[in-house]
Amino acid sequence: MDIWQPAYIGIGSNLADPRMQVLGAMERIASVSNARLVLRSGLYGSRPMGPADQPDFVNAAVGILTRLEPPELLRELQALERAAGRPASRERWGPRILDLDLLVYDSLQSEDPGLRLPHAGVVERNFVLYPLAEIAPELEVPGIGRVIDLKRRVSPEGIWPLPLAAAASTSTTRTSVHDRVS
Repeated sequence: MDIWQPAYIGIGSNLADPRMQVLGAMERIASVSNARLVLRSGLYGSRPMGPADQPDFVNAAVGILTRLEPPELLRELQALERAAGRPASRERWGPRILDLDLLVYDSLQSEDPGLRLPHAGVVERNFVLYPLAEIAPELEVPGIGRVIDLKRRVSPEGIWPLPLAAAASTSTTRTSVHDRVS
């Protein structure tokens, strides 16, 4: 594909220095061939969604421009997870060394079992919506609604911004990847 398409990725970790896992993932996403990292949220702490007997998570979101088709981008993200030490099989909603979720890819909607777009958890997960709203509040999640409106519908319970000083290597931009493509 020769056209740069906007995509948004959710990042999470609660093992092996989660803050560094998330920041490192941002850097590794920036190095993916045919992708440009253009937006980074701050870092957020969140309680686990699944079993409570695991550490809290660190979450963030990034916006990229990419020439990769969605399945190719997903494969790249999965390769980054494996390189970070994520096992092929894992407990559902269990601890994660690194979790990279393709949340939105342009205006694409897909019910494919291998790649659902937008990501199924976007509408209900505050640890996805809070970082995403920081970088793309006006983003229209295909078939669902604007990120800022979705964020208003979820509880802020169990999520908190992490101090900026500790996240100094992240930058916060309040424009959307879509704005940069226009």
